[in-house]
Amino acid sequence: MDRAEKRESVATLNAAFSETGVVIVAHYSGLTVADMTTLRARMRQAGASTKVVKNRLAKLALRGTPAEPISDLFSGPTLVAYSSDPVGTAKAAVDYARTNEKLILLGGAMGATKLDADGIKALATLPSLDELRAKLVGMIQTPATRIAQVIKAPAGQIARVLNAYATKDEAA
Repeated sequence: MDRAEKRESVATLNAAFSETGVVIVAHYSGLTVADMTTLRARMRQAGASTKVVKNRLAKLALRGTPAEPISDLFSGPTLVAYSSDPVGTAKAAVDYARTNEKLILLGGAMGATKLDADGIKALATLPSLDELRAKLVGMIQTPATRIAQVIKAPAGQIARVLNAYATKDEAA
């Protein structure tokens, strides 16, 4: 990699670290090419980008970004995953780390907040953005359904009373 490529890589990573909602750092030592391909596919499904980066370039890219406090995590063979959806990315990383013990989550950053491995696991337990939207829509629809039931109830009661009188007259 020549200097121009390094400069371009640092600029790309710097923009990614500045604009994303979450950055996750992990060790990938021992993962096969097939394992890395699977990991990248799962991260892509979660809307995240995954890169193997040189530690020195990653530390340079972190300068001036909200995620700068995580620069101490970059030692050894490191992998970086970043996305605008913090929960989806964390879920994908934690799920893959459960199935493959060779992926070791080191930590990350959510905005300016530094996260350790337990913080990423806690983030993965939160409901995703789509799940929260579904719950919100359900909560909004529930009052309308209840109002319709309350309005419909008296009419139903009147109909049952009239039906009872009609069947009473027929029986007599």
